[in-house]
Amino acid sequence: MEFETVIGLEVHAQMLTDTKIFCNCSTKFGGAPNSHACPVCLGMPGVLPVLNKKVVEFAMKMALATNCTINPANSFARKNYFYPDLPKGYQISQFAYPIAEHGHIWLEANGRKRKIGITRIHMEEDAGKLIHDENQPASYVDLNRTGVPLIEIVSEPDMRSPEEAAEYLKRLHEILVYLEICDGNMEEGSFRCDANVSIRPRDQHEFGTRAELKNMNSFRNVQRALEYEVKRQQYLVENGQAVIQETRLWDDAQGVTNPMRSKEEAHDYRYFPDPDLVPVVVDGAWVEEIRAGMPELPLVRRERFIHDYQIPAYDAGVLTAEKALADYYEDVVKLCGKPKQASNWVMGDVLRFLNEEKRDIRSCPITAGALADMIRLIEEGTISGKMAKDVIDEMYRTGKSPQEIIEERGLVQITDEGALAATIAGIIDASPGQVKEYRSGKEKIFGFFVGQVMKATQGKANPKLVNDLLKKMLAGS
Repeated sequence: MEFETVIGLEVHAQMLTDTKIFCNCSTKFGGAPNSHACPVCLGMPGVLPVLNKKVVEFAMKMALATNCTINPANSFARKNYFYPDLPKGYQISQFAYPIAEHGHIWLEANGRKRKIGITRIHMEEDAGKLIHDENQPASYVDLNRTGVPLIEIVSEPDMRSPEEAAEYLKRLHEILVYLEICDGNMEEGSFRCDANVSIRPRDQHEFGTRAELKNMNSFRNVQRALEYEVKRQQYLVENGQAVIQETRLWDDAQGVTNPMRSKEEAHDYRYFPDPDLVPVVVDGAWVEEIRAGMPELPLVRRERFIHDYQIPAYDAGVLTAEKALADYYEDVVKLCGKPKQASNWVMGDVLRFLNEEKRDIRSCPITAGALADMIRLIEEGTISGKMAKDVIDEMYRTGKSPQEIIEERGLVQITDEGALAATIAGIIDASPGQVKEYRSGKEKIFGFFVGQVMKATQGKANPKLVNDLLKKMLAGS
């Protein structure tokens, strides 16, 4: 039997605000346990939450970036459930009236362009964190994360392969980081994903029984978990067994999903409107104000790079993967006017240096201006491309300008035709055997002469001029 995979993703993104969604406590990661908490976070009697306006504006940005309709009136509800890391006994979220609905993004996976629907985007507060003691049967509660602002982005069940799901997740991550509303750090939990996956016979319209997958902390693990779960469900169906509706946890070490809890029926969270929070009214003027402040989004920027700078799609994809990297590249191009050369140096040496030290482009010792200066020096013939490899290495290590390094090390390229001709004449006179071989048709020996010239000039000779003069002088003219 041929099966079709059906996948929907629920993504939680932590908003990049300084304070929590309903109080002034810090959202900074890594504080001492329970040091970023107050009576509002702790759900003390008599406290009143006050909505952080910045969270609403960030949610609106994501809604516009994903082609959603922003609802003019949306409201908060209480999602009731008991868990030790939820001090109030409920989570403030949005249910019946979310801030945005009915959006979509486009992605390319497996050679196909696909439109993936977004059901809704809503704002909510995060829960706390349980820390389990390995040495005794005890757990500790850290409420620093309680009340940290989130948006949840719920997709339609439109993805048909684990590859599409991973690509969708990368596109959302890219947009959130470009908008500067989420840092996208999956290890710290500021970008998290749950997946709903089911299978059905290829010609069946109804959805199959789905499993919810949790505990996936990287794009790779999302894809691996989905691939395993699809195979597991296919095995069950092909062997006459039923797929159980349940929540399963991904075990990265074993490469399998394991049951966490059954979900035979949807859990009743007894949502009801939060009486302490008034509805959020979003008028057209506010929407247009947010729209006017939107940056150029990654997909649009990618296409512009290909069109305006005439660089390959691959280059454009790498350079626009991060907003800061795209900004850096554009600054280099504006200063040197050489898009492809700038692309080669940024994608090659600059990113290699940064990756080796796990650094961000924002902290790169080579400024856009310095790299542009180096590219201009190559184009002007002051240094060769080979020399530039040494120059850029020292630029990264020391932060010095290319001009300083060239002057200190005496790396100016020899472009004096007369001086080079004299050097070449001496080498030809000293190598009669090799000259005879070359003139008899053994052209591979040409490399010998190039090497001798570069050795004699300590690598400072202009390579093109060396080649031109050698060919002319070896021909005897």
